[in-house]
Amino acid sequence: MTDRDPEQYLQRLLKRFRPERDGTPACTPETPDTPRGAFAIAIATVDGQVFSAGHADHPFTLQSMSKPFIYGLALDRFGREAVHARVNVEPTGEAFNSITELEEDHLPYNPMINSGAITMSAMLHHADPDHGCDAMMEMFGRYLGREAKLHPKLDLKARPHRNLAIGHLLRHFDVIGDDIEGALDLYGRQCGVAVSTGDLAMMAATLANGGVHPRTRERALQRKHVRDVLTLMFTCGMYDASGHWAYTVGLPAKSGISGGILAVVPGRMGLAVYSPLLDGHGNSVRGVEVFKAMSADGNLSLFAVPGEDGVPSSPEAARQRAESDA
Repeated sequence: MTDRDPEQYLQRLLKRFRPERDGTPACTPETPDTPRGAFAIAIATVDGQVFSAGHADHPFTLQSMSKPFIYGLALDRFGREAVHARVNVEPTGEAFNSITELEEDHLPYNPMINSGAITMSAMLHHADPDHGCDAMMEMFGRYLGREAKLHPKLDLKARPHRNLAIGHLLRHFDVIGDDIEGALDLYGRQCGVAVSTGDLAMMAATLANGGVHPRTRERALQRKHVRDVLTLMFTCGMYDASGHWAYTVGLPAKSGISGGILAVVPGRMGLAVYSPLLDGHGNSVRGVEVFKAMSADGNLSLFAVPGEDGVPSSPEAARQRAESDA
């Protein structure tokens, strides 16, 4: 950001925020192998460079960080009109696993909360029960630039009762079809995809690059749907703390209870932090603080005004700063 050596900058961030010990790991069957002390930061640029520090190779599960990508897959498969006949695009002040909006409006508020994501999984499963999971894993592979795999310690039989309740409410209101178990199986598998912090940054960089993987050059998401995904990541991606995130960080992002956060700097880079100590919203405590620092240090907020300190005021200035960042 402000350094010519990004990895030295990341090392300084690790040193600065490692003493932060607040928060509690999720410690559920859906979040296997989450050591309290794990901490990593990564940057992936749209030209394919990756910089990382800390436990950057430690595997963890995507959990809710899978939701933007499943939403994108549904948009590519069914189109905006069909998708948004079943899920809204409004932020919610409720928790990520709330059922309140289903009782009130009968449709999930957005695809970034559990009810909306289960709806996306149900659409994909019911459209192709025999191959929906394969299509999903192939999609994740295009973002990762390698074969996508489930975490080896994932408990595929785990069915949180609240998600079961959400599935039955969705069926009650005719939002999804009859095969609730199949929809929840796909949902559990999408949450169980194994990634590292470097992987997560590259997935974000693929979104930053208009839906094309920076290294393989394979398209993971139609360009016309990238805006949709980034918009909902910005307004809804950090659970019921999305407003505070927009104010303090100002980037499209998504968190997960495994401890990861990914964020997108459109046209420039993807960023990722992993630390499993969570706050009351389900967001990584260290992750949120690191992103605040990165945004401030690099003036990364989407609302930074050109001409401010460090903010490019012309395409040439932007090119020069990008070369300096790299």
